[in-house]
Amino acid sequence: MNVSLDESDLVMARLGAAARDAARVLAATPTAAKAAAVRAAAEAIRAASPAILAANAGDMEAGRAAGLSGALLDRLMLDEKRIAGMAAGLESVAALPDPVGDTIAEWTGRNGLRFSRVRVPIGVIGIVYESRPNVTADAGALCLMAGNACILRGGSEALATSRAIHQAMVEGIVGERLPATAVQLVETPDRAVVGAMLRAQGLIDMLVPRGGKGLVARVQTDARVPVLAHLDGICHVYVDGAADPAKALAIAVNAKMRRTGICGAMETLLIDRAASAQAPAILKALLDAGCAVRVTADLLALDPRLEPATDSDWDTEYLDAIVSVATVDGVEGACHHIAVHGSHHTDSIVTDDEATAERFLAAVDSAIVLHNASTQFADGGEFGFGAEIGISTGRLHARGPVALEGLTTYKYLVRGNGQVRL
Repeated sequence: MNVSLDESDLVMARLGAAARDAARVLAATPTAAKAAAVRAAAEAIRAASPAILAANAGDMEAGRAAGLSGALLDRLMLDEKRIAGMAAGLESVAALPDPVGDTIAEWTGRNGLRFSRVRVPIGVIGIVYESRPNVTADAGALCLMAGNACILRGGSEALATSRAIHQAMVEGIVGERLPATAVQLVETPDRAVVGAMLRAQGLIDMLVPRGGKGLVARVQTDARVPVLAHLDGICHVYVDGAADPAKALAIAVNAKMRRTGICGAMETLLIDRAASAQAPAILKALLDAGCAVRVTADLLALDPRLEPATDSDWDTEYLDAIVSVATVDGVEGACHHIAVHGSHHTDSIVTDDEATAERFLAAVDSAIVLHNASTQFADGGEFGFGAEIGISTGRLHARGPVALEGLTTYKYLVRGNGQVRL
């Protein structure tokens, strides 16, 4: 069904009003009831696995016919293992401590008033995403567990899969006597609805875009409601002169090749000139793993398969089996390169020198900075958050993997005993 501009606003008004009603219910729902609904949604997803896989097979076939890239197809594809992981992720969310109602701070004023700052749900969260149908489950569960209603708008390339997942989730949620409108899915692929979401002041309290640079840039530019997002995932691994060779090789290959299409994949490898003896083995391992390797001129002679890097490579998020490699002068050179070309997402240092590691961790201004670990750990599940609604590279409200706590705000409660202000 195509929706005109005016009709899209009507659709969003209907979804938004229903979400507002659901949000009021969820804000007052006890932790145990929210957790039970999320666990029921996980069980319903497991039970619906055949239907979800069938829907996904249709989406994959259509995606191949439409010429989707390998990275997008990888994000779109579901199998039994990924569905099991999706359900397990929901159960992890249900087991997390509920931040709603937590007292962040409390104090007594000179006038005897007792102040407290407590966590509360944000309200209605809008999520716009491409390709990854698992976002339907992750975002729905996280929003619900944090006491928020959500409106999900997945990409048209994954619509059938998202519908199947959403249907299963709603069955679980309703079975635990929470409103079906706690998690709503926009059923039309018409892009006019995305515009309506961006204009939905008073209906949506926060937008989270997950997808390609074009989608995120449009949301950040056009939205009239607050946006939580990252634009690029230009992630670096720096191999220091004091790096253990085995660690450096394993981390570099994993950071690039485990899953090339995720935002935490390494896009640029930086090698300290003091570690130049390690370069041949690392570059060979990447090439042998099927990665195209683009290098600075001083490295070209190491292997005939290497390609010369251009200036644009340092600012490119490949999301594919391509990596750019540069030599730098120590940790200061690495930090400078990251400051100029990085996207404040995730960067890692490989070194056995603790002092150098601490300098890197303090100097690199990214949402996630690692020592002796792969950038592929840039994932809410790996942080113990159960799942994530996205990774934020901004500096306000929430940063890094955003899970339950990042989906809350706070208010002040003030308790008095008849005080009046003079």
